[in-house]
Amino acid sequence: MKIIKNKKYMTNNILIFSPILILLCFIMCLSLFFGTREYLKINGEKNITLVLNNEYIEKGATSYNMFGKTNNKINISGKVNNTKVGKYKIKYKIQNNIFSNDIERIIEVKDNINPEIILEGGNEVVVCPNQEFVELGYSASDNYDGDITNKVIVNNKRDFISYEVSDTSNNTINVERKIKYEDTEKPKITLNGKSTIYVVNGNSYNEPGYNASDNCEGDISSNVVVSGNVDTSKNGNYILTYTVKDSNGNETSVNRNVKVYTKVEPVKNDSVGNGVIYLTFDDGPSASITPKVLDILKEEGVKATFFVINKSDSLNYLIKRAHDEGHTIALHSSTHNYAKIYSSVDAYFNDLYTISNKVKNIIGIDSKIIRFPGGSSNTISRNYSKGIMSTLINEVTNRGYIYFDWNIGSGDAGGASNKTQVYNNVIRGLSHSKTNVVLMHDFENNYKTLNALRDIIHYGKNNGYSFSNITTSTPQVKHSVNN
Repeated sequence: MKIIKNKKYMTNNILIFSPILILLCFIMCLSLFFGTREYLKINGEKNITLVLNNEYIEKGATSYNMFGKTNNKINISGKVNNTKVGKYKIKYKIQNNIFSNDIERIIEVKDNINPEIILEGGNEVVVCPNQEFVELGYSASDNYDGDITNKVIVNNKRDFISYEVSDTSNNTINVERKIKYEDTEKPKITLNGKSTIYVVNGNSYNEPGYNASDNCEGDISSNVVVSGNVDTSKNGNYILTYTVKDSNGNETSVNRNVKVYTKVEPVKNDSVGNGVIYLTFDDGPSASITPKVLDILKEEGVKATFFVINKSDSLNYLIKRAHDEGHTIALHSSTHNYAKIYSSVDAYFNDLYTISNKVKNIIGIDSKIIRFPGGSSNTISRNYSKGIMSTLINEVTNRGYIYFDWNIGSGDAGGASNKTQVYNNVIRGLSHSKTNVVLMHDFENNYKTLNALRDIIHYGKNNGYSFSNITTSTPQVKHSVNN
């Protein structure tokens, strides 16, 4: 075969393939360029809003080249302070031998909590119709800015007041205080002196006076109307009513009790020596002892005196029975609780009136004969009110009562352990030259007194004594006061 060399042909072929070769070289260079260059992509949102104090969680970034993800290390710089409002940048950067690339994420920490306004006096205020509202005060605070009271804007209206405040993040709160112009409060009346006054029959009643005030009008004592009357010539309880009304129709009434009584002068014991024995029983009635005591007294034809306390209503029949059988029902105490009774003069009389009312409901009589718990000579009252007994012995007399102590103690509440000792304690104390007031008790299970009672009565009868119950005419036996 003959080869024909054609230079022109070869030259044309070279010219044809040269651009192709150049293009291939260019493509190879681009591949090398982009194959080695990397770029970054942020994981998650590029711009983040973070609520103040919430935790920021970093999600990072990912590097890529034209062939996909790469495993090259990404440098992360920047810090987010989630306790401080502001914008923060987190930068992500990667660098290879030829190129470097970086990108950033913006995190904005925001405060989205409204401030708080507190109104002194509440969100609704009642104001007297004839007065203007006087600001009661307010305070404002913000979770981020702290105390922002000085930024509060107050807008006064007739029927309401608005309070508005914004924090540095423009969170705004508005509260209103409603103003009600009305007077719904009743006036007040203060009685001079005591609410219960005791007046001896025949004496005059002197009004101690009163004061009245109103929240809107001030002193309105001149508007007080007193109704009721006191007839000091007749014993009884008289009620005086004090009424006052303000200009808005609010009305108040209070009462004062005036007790008119006949003062009974106690018969002095040292003027009488009659040899009478007055058997007295304290702290009853009781289910186990009182009925049997009454049986013995009835069988022996002896009258006695019962200083009762406030027991179960189921025992009321024993008080009624004693009264119906001619015995004296006298007053001892409602509670017999020294701490309560002797805490004050008012406390004592509250206790006394309770048992007095109960006795009256049972027998229909206002008993005026009393015995102090512990006697007038007791010292335990010092623990609760210094000098109270010195006051009470005069006060009970001023209120129409007669108190009786004793001059013979049976020892049945302490000291005597059997009927013989009770018996001996009593008979050794008896005398024909004095009024013999014997202290015994008919409380529950006091069998030593019950078993000694008949023998004591027999001794008295056999030795020329008589027996009687205490009345307002009985010579008073009283102790020396020690408090």
